[in-house]
Amino acid sequence: MAGVLIGLALLAFWLFSLFDVITTPEDEVRNVPKALWMLIVVLIPLLGGLVWMVRGRPRAPRQAWPVPPGPGVPKGPDDDPEFLRDLDRRMRGGDDLG
Repeated sequence: MAGVLIGLALLAFWLFSLFDVITTPEDEVRNVPKALWMLIVVLIPLLGGLVWMVRGRPRAPRQAWPVPPGPGVPKGPDDDPEFLRDLDRRMRGGDDLG
């Protein structure tokens, strides 16, 4: 049972490492080209993944969705004062829709 759990943990680590190499932008990869990192992780699963984590990954954390706040950025209806005023007016019966 313990061997199966260790095997699953190693498989999960290998898949995580491989996915991390694939999704890292080429210009953020350190030390060797991205294609070589993919080969290292695929051919030497545990050691390759460990070396990738230490020597190949970008140092600074990447933002998954870099959208700066400001005008033009969609926001939820509960964050829009104009929408809330209109909703309050409708709920009080001040808007004749029909």
